[in-house]
Amino acid sequence: MTELRIAPAPGSPAGREAIAAALEPSGPTRFVGWDLSNADLSALDLQGCEFVKCRAGRANLRSADLTEAYFAGCDLNNTQWRGARLSAARFQDCKLTGAQFREVMSLGLNFTRCLLADAFLQGISFRRCELEAIDFAGADLANCDFREAVLSACNLRETNLTGARFEDADLRGADLGALRIADATRFKGAAISKQQAANLLSSLGLKVV
Repeated sequence: MTELRIAPAPGSPAGREAIAAALEPSGPTRFVGWDLSNADLSALDLQGCEFVKCRAGRANLRSADLTEAYFAGCDLNNTQWRGARLSAARFQDCKLTGAQFREVMSLGLNFTRCLLADAFLQGISFRRCELEAIDFAGADLANCDFREAVLSACNLRETNLTGARFEDADLRGADLGALRIADATRFKGAAISKQQAANLLSSLGLKVV
């Protein structure tokens, strides 16, 4: 894999042409420290590419092929991913506040230690995933599949969980916020801790002794 450590014009964002030119001779490429802010990367073939410590706030990745791509330590706030192919793509230590993952192909998509506050993730499957230190605060997780997933140090406060499934999920390490009985039905079939159960009962005015 070819590694490109700086953009062609240091100090200014790289555009679509620079990315396309980097891909042409070698295929999958490792981009390190590139500034891709506001870049139009839509419909590009980025299969297997790696992005390390890149800045790509508000980048357009609609319909891009990012199968088996890897993002590490990147700023991807407010990025657009509608229709992107993200099968087996991995995001580690990335900022994805406000990212829009609409109608994506996401089989095997994985997030680790990522900020996904206020992101749109409707319908994505996290089934059997081990999710570590994911901040979903305020995210739209409607119809997401968390069955048999393990959520460790994850934040689910103020999320939209309409239609989400949690059967056999392990939520003992997750922050579920101030649970109420109406909310608890969304976690039917999941494992919660004694403290989480106590918080739920306390909302009904009951004491656990």
